[in-house]
Amino acid sequence: RSNVGKSPLLNTLVNRRNIAKTSSRPGRTQAINFFLLDRKLYLVDLPGYGFAKVPIKIKRTWQKMVETYLKTRPNLKVVVVIIDIRRGAERDDLDLLEWLAYHGISSLVVLTKSDKLSRSQARLKAKETTDVIKDVCPHKPILFSAKTKDGLDQLWASLNNICFTDFTSPLFHPARKA
Repeated sequence: RSNVGKSPLLNTLVNRRNIAKTSSRPGRTQAINFFLLDRKLYLVDLPGYGFAKVPIKIKRTWQKMVETYLKTRPNLKVVVVIIDIRRGAERDDLDLLEWLAYHGISSLVVLTKSDKLSRSQARLKAKETTDVIKDVCPHKPILFSAKTKDGLDQLWASLNNICFTDFTSPLFHPARKA
């Protein structure tokens, strides 16, 4: 979805300031962007879906590009679906999660901007989201804040568990190298 904190999440995840450009304008990411981390892992930034102020023809082009990418990547381990915790899982999010499940693509939901709610409100929203997505997403949603870095360790642990199944690999967490 557009404007859910995708770029700040990516920047926090890799411990770099502007690896992914941030914008208050929805639809800033208009291409598939690849980030290679430690020669082990590609993070791929895809255009968001939702309310980008672009012509419908461009949105359809993005959708086709993203679908083609997701369907033709045999080494794809997981799609991280980013949801603004204040809005919760909306119809577009559920449609994406159902599409991923239908195509056998693993998903992980990250609830961003958790610092905008009290801890009890955030836990309640996380439970509500879990209840809504449990049939289409095998992993428990992760509460995340780019501002406070809450959830960063949990997100890296989940990505490691999903992406690196040989448990002899050291935990990959670039933010710890700083």
